[in-house]
Amino acid sequence: MVRVGLVGAGGIASEHLKHIDDHDQAELVAVCDISAKQAEQAVKRHGGVAYTDIRRMLANEQLDALFVCVPPFAHGDIEEQAAGRGIHLLVEKPLGLDMGIVRQKADFIRKAGVMTATGYCLRYMEPVQKAKQYLAGKEIAMVRAHRFGGLPDTPWWVDHAKSGGQLVEQTTHNVDLMLYLAGTVHKVSADMALLLNRDVPGITTPDAASVNLVFDSGAIGHIDTGFLPQPDSRSSLEIIGRDFRLTLEGTSLTILEPEQTIILRGKSDFYKVQDDAFIRAVATGDQSLILAPYEEAMHTLEVTLAANESAQSGLPVTITKRG
Repeated sequence: MVRVGLVGAGGIASEHLKHIDDHDQAELVAVCDISAKQAEQAVKRHGGVAYTDIRRMLANEQLDALFVCVPPFAHGDIEEQAAGRGIHLLVEKPLGLDMGIVRQKADFIRKAGVMTATGYCLRYMEPVQKAKQYLAGKEIAMVRAHRFGGLPDTPWWVDHAKSGGQLVEQTTHNVDLMLYLAGTVHKVSADMALLLNRDVPGITTPDAASVNLVFDSGAIGHIDTGFLPQPDSRSSLEIIGRDFRLTLEGTSLTILEPEQTIILRGKSDFYKVQDDAFIRAVATGDQSLILAPYEEAMHTLEVTLAANESAQSGLPVTITKRG
């Protein structure tokens, strides 16, 4: 059995907890949250021991894996504490808000030799995997995406210093798919503004953003995002190359070619597929089961933080290759 701990018992944690419950190779050992009430409610439903201090939990419990489900501003040294004890990690997105700190974490994790997954669950969708296979070896010219939805009710989310804004904290999933399918990016330019939500108490983050990307392959990309008063939520990703147009919308994939159209509709619970893959990876030692490792999630964070920087300065930001 894989002995599992979880830190941060908020909304996304509930998704992971039910999948840990359902996995026949996993046992939930402990849950930690700064709110004793939330930690206790989680273990009452799912088992294990409740903690409010991560150091105490890691010292008291023998864990094989830790799900890190804290807000982006609250990571502290959780990853280092766990990795230093040989505990494998699934870290929810985004990895943090400071690239220097995240790179230091990555170096520590690498030296510790533990496996790492991150919460980019959309990579595990059947249509995304089909798209990945289809695009292998194909030249991509343009990548276009958008995501629009409402304002989350999490209090810290409207504080730009705590969330990093919608692109960093929420639309990061859509940016990650762009990078997963089309490759790395070296130039980012963005415009952002707070327009329709100025009356929200305490808000400091833009509610509309438009971002241009230049991929290392030479492909050109663009993504629009906003949490604006509107009747629905929607997202889409379109990739255009020679004699094809590939579109991901919701859980459906459409590939349009001159002589045929291919349509695939996803059916699986991609959160569950992600968590099952991580638990199996820990149980077997097979890192290849993990589709969103920490190193790749770092680039997604780097691109979204670069967009914030560009929007603030009014200038494009160049991302330099490292290592």
